[in-house]
Amino acid sequence: MTTRAPRSVTQLLLDWRNGDPRALDKLMPLVYDELHRLAARYMRRERPDHTLQPTALIHEAYLRLADQRNLQWQNRAHFFAIAAQLMRRIVMKHAHRRHAAKRGGAARKLSIDEAIDLSRERAADLIALDDALTSLATIDPQEGRIVELRFFGGLTVEETAEVLGVSSATVKREWRTAKAWLRKEVASNN
Repeated sequence: MTTRAPRSVTQLLLDWRNGDPRALDKLMPLVYDELHRLAARYMRRERPDHTLQPTALIHEAYLRLADQRNLQWQNRAHFFAIAAQLMRRIVMKHAHRRHAAKRGGAARKLSIDEAIDLSRERAADLIALDDALTSLATIDPQEGRIVELRFFGGLTVEETAEVLGVSSATVKREWRTAKAWLRKEVASNN
């Protein structure tokens, strides 16, 4: 994440939360480049002929962000965490539609280590990782959130700790535990 204007981003988020309709319009130019990098990261995991492009992903996320009027924005890191979560949902919805339309069969399970190393994910692989993450979040919501923020959101350990209100040491420990659990979960389903 860049550190461009974090105070003004946080102030605009607070203004937006407090009902200033112009705050979101002022906010977007400050965060657009980072949102684009986040969207590009998601799309690099997809097949090269993917119909969803980073710019389209940003625009869909923007529309969903604009509907988040009642959210209690904490700061810049919280904003990017929510944006990452929305982008994940959009990509997953697209992957589920594509997988259902083209394959109709069961998704191949993929380890988190494989997912991190791959530059382009297939829809079925992303769905399998999402399913494992959903299971983890049911068992341990905080670990699921850490994986989501770190892997899907691209947040650093420190930014993740800030969003969750925990120490960096807790994030590091639970990140290791979550990855081990996901490896085991995927291996048992292969």
